[in-house]
Amino acid sequence: MNEKVKLSQLVRGIQDAIGSRFDGELIWVTAQITNVKRDEFSRRCYLSLEEYDSGQKTADIRGVFWSNYFDEIKKFEQATGQAFKNGIEITCRVKVKFHTVYGLSVDIVQIDVAHTLGSLELQRQQTLERLIKENPNTIQLYDGVYRTFNNRLLLQPVISKIALITAPNSDGQRDFQQELSKNKHGYNFEVTEYLTTIQGDTAHRLIYEQLKKVEESGENFDAVAIVRGGGSQTDFKPFDDYELCRYVAGFPVPVFTGIGHDRNQSIVDLMAREQKTPTKVAAMFVDHNLQFENQVIEMRTALHSAVSDQLQRAKQSVDHARRIVRLSSPEAILNRGFAIVRQGDKIIADPGLIRENESMQTILKDTIIHSIVNGKTKK
Repeated sequence: MNEKVKLSQLVRGIQDAIGSRFDGELIWVTAQITNVKRDEFSRRCYLSLEEYDSGQKTADIRGVFWSNYFDEIKKFEQATGQAFKNGIEITCRVKVKFHTVYGLSVDIVQIDVAHTLGSLELQRQQTLERLIKENPNTIQLYDGVYRTFNNRLLLQPVISKIALITAPNSDGQRDFQQELSKNKHGYNFEVTEYLTTIQGDTAHRLIYEQLKKVEESGENFDAVAIVRGGGSQTDFKPFDDYELCRYVAGFPVPVFTGIGHDRNQSIVDLMAREQKTPTKVAAMFVDHNLQFENQVIEMRTALHSAVSDQLQRAKQSVDHARRIVRLSSPEAILNRGFAIVRQGDKIIADPGLIRENESMQTILKDTIIHSIVNGKTKK
């Protein structure tokens, strides 16, 4: 029978074995974080590092940020815009530790920010490639510009009936409505709100459902506006969802997006008409209508000018006709030294009609000469 040992002896042996194997070694690992417990006061953060394969957990170990490495979390959040929370994947540098009471764990000393940023961008590129490949009739890429069925739809000359998809009581909702209602041109807009959560793990499905309601409403909307305020890069992840982007690309009503600031651009932005912020979307609608009004004013001015020109030419033509009529009158002809020959009650224009031995009147400017025709001689 093997010699019995105390538990403390066993765990110290494990501690020594692990210590000799990993002493002073720093190892980069990639894992999903769960059970995050963050203590700002003590500047510590406890969590679990987990790994999954086809939905099955294959590894799990406790981890901790001690106070001297606690700032790594804040650096991560500032660089990525991603909240350090359950469910995200990180690549981190760890020290392997074994405590005789608390067991095996790792001290986390560094987070690879580039891994998280690269992972997000890789997902975006994969989604874009899939959109083009699987939807060739509605999405194409030309010279770096995504041309979709939706962003090539012709706009109505006047945009007045708008479906607004946004979060209730949000800055985006308020900014959009204020920009429309207070426009200096006094344009009226009819806005129907479709309110929903636009941030979080289920936001893409909720936005999709609101778009579906817009399409099935039977309302003849001139445009759809999807707006929200600014946020971190990962806050815009719902707008990179494949199904939502595909639906927007083929949506039958022009879609305008104002879902971030200048540094943010989602795939939905690329599939629709991007205006960056809620205020800019509303301002675009106002400017579009102003452009139409200016065109109408220009057409009215051009029509007025054309009618004036036509009337002027018509007046000139009438004046010219009057002059011709005036110059062709008998009085004008007689004043120029001509005479009118009349025999009986008929004015004679053809000498062959003058009969000999009959009376004839020769009408001059102020005199009528009565005579008898004795004969005719050809000149």
